[in-house]
Amino acid sequence: MIVRLFRVVTEPGQRDTFEAFFRNTAVPLMQGTDGIEDITFCLPRPETPDEFAIVMVWRDLDALKAFVGEDWQTPHIHPDEEGIVKDRFLHHYELLPT
Repeated sequence: MIVRLFRVVTEPGQRDTFEAFFRNTAVPLMQGTDGIEDITFCLPRPETPDEFAIVMVWRDLDALKAFVGEDWQTPHIHPDEEGIVKDRFLHHYELLPT
């Protein structure tokens, strides 16, 4: 399984706008997506007030590619994020079976 960690840093003053997008668009879009075995949505903490994250566990690379396409190693930008997101970070890992 593939763990996909996606972090977003909002533009100054855009935290509330992004949180509304996160709650109303990103969460419903990702929940129930075929191929996602587990997903966690993360809100900012006081020490990182403009940073959000999504931790996804994908069944396999084929499932991930079916959702995001062949360019799966590049963060994809939803049109509603334009002007409110300063930086995006994307990392992939293999899940350690326990």
